[in-house]
Amino acid sequence: MKVTLYLMTQKGYEVLKALIQNNFIELVSEVVIGRDKQIQKDYADDLIFICKSNSIKFYERNEDFFSESDYEIAISWRWLISPKSHSKLIVLHDSILPKYRGFAPLVNMLINKETEIGVSAIFASEEYDTGDIISQSSTPIEYPITIAKAIDLITKNYVEVIISIFTCFVNGFEISSIKQNEELATYSLWRDENDYLIDWKKDANEILRLINALSFPYKGASTFINGKQKVRVIEAEIEPDVKIENRSEGKVIFIKNQFPIVVCGSGLIRLKKAFDEETGTDILPLKNFRIKFSSQLC
Repeated sequence: MKVTLYLMTQKGYEVLKALIQNNFIELVSEVVIGRDKQIQKDYADDLIFICKSNSIKFYERNEDFFSESDYEIAISWRWLISPKSHSKLIVLHDSILPKYRGFAPLVNMLINKETEIGVSAIFASEEYDTGDIISQSSTPIEYPITIAKAIDLITKNYVEVIISIFTCFVNGFEISSIKQNEELATYSLWRDENDYLIDWKKDANEILRLINALSFPYKGASTFINGKQKVRVIEAEIEPDVKIENRSEGKVIFIKNQFPIVVCGSGLIRLKKAFDEETGTDILPLKNFRIKFSSQLC
């Protein structure tokens, strides 16, 4: 039994570590490593280092290679994989399928305030994320929670699922699976730069979930200062609301301990960390009090 691994990000890195620690690495014929420029740390170099340190054959995504593996397994992979004619492709997906099929499921789950996150291992199918389910693992969560914390939690689910699959491989068990319930299926759309924008007309708690879901390792939720300067908000917290006679979303109402308090459609948010998109410099403390944050460039 031989397995080819397609790995990216922290999830792929932790899975590879777990396979080594549990003495499953002999089953891995090679590791294919992908890079992701959309996140600040993609773990590609860490994956290369651990492969070299453990004499594991590896390739980067654009390199040609030939594999005779029985199975191919993709973790955090963003590109189509054409499995060899004799191999079976297993994909690990960031949700408890059939819910949140598609793109950025973990980010969208946090924005939607789901109470449980998890991972599904499925056989690849022609239509994305519709394949038969091999294994699932989930974790309950509470809010507020950052995407970094959620990734830490869901990575443990990845390890649990992979170890169960490799245990089957080692013991010669057949990989069993069940069909998804189409009546329960939901879909998660791909996200672009517009989806990073903060809509200050929304409730403060919803805005905070967006900020937390797009923080490190992502580049941060975005907004404009007075319709001109684009900034990324990395950290924020809920501030007790006050009665505002002429509520105007996005305006700074207070400065407390050098942190601006911003008016939302309902509620207030304290911005604790934000930086200029172009220069990367910290914008706090604000130079002016009369500032309005907006979701569009004027």
